[in-house]
Amino acid sequence: MTTPPQTDNAPPAGVTRRQFLQNGLWGLAVAAVGAITGLAASRSSRSSHFWQLDPAKCVQCGRCETACVLTPSAVKAVHAYALCGYCKLCGGYHQPQAQRIDTAAENQLCPAGALIRTFIEDPFYEYTINEERCIGCAVCVKGCSQFGNGSLFLQVRHDRCVNCNECAIARVCPAGAYRRVPADHPYLLKGSPEAHA
Repeated sequence: MTTPPQTDNAPPAGVTRRQFLQNGLWGLAVAAVGAITGLAASRSSRSSHFWQLDPAKCVQCGRCETACVLTPSAVKAVHAYALCGYCKLCGGYHQPQAQRIDTAAENQLCPAGALIRTFIEDPFYEYTINEERCIGCAVCVKGCSQFGNGSLFLQVRHDRCVNCNECAIARVCPAGAYRRVPADHPYLLKGSPEAHA
């Protein structure tokens, strides 16, 4: 009795089709486990560092809003309350040519309405950021830096950021303000020594 010639898809002689399929599925399962393990190892080493924006280098160019792979951007305005003067006329909140110092939309600087003004007592107001609305445009940061004390600044929010291997914003940042920071110290706060390292 002659053995039929083997084709590329046929199981080797002496192996049943069932054994061939079982061995093939076992091999695929082992390869899948290996791939998942490799992906997890690569992701854990990558997530030991995060992209962050150095507020001391930021020039408020607006690219954080437009260059981020996410819409809206993972970059958000944050407020250093210890630096804030709680001014009635806030350079980060009001249009420079505002006719009245109130909360009317036409007098607000933020195009997304993300900066919230709350009266405390005359003449003090508190300014908070609604991060869900913030688009990372840096308009409030620029206004606060030019006409105020610079208590508003931008930061990458890691609960939103996907931590790209090469940050799209870092590639186009004209000030080179982006860098990788350790996961145990993911934020560079304005006025802190880490921000200048």
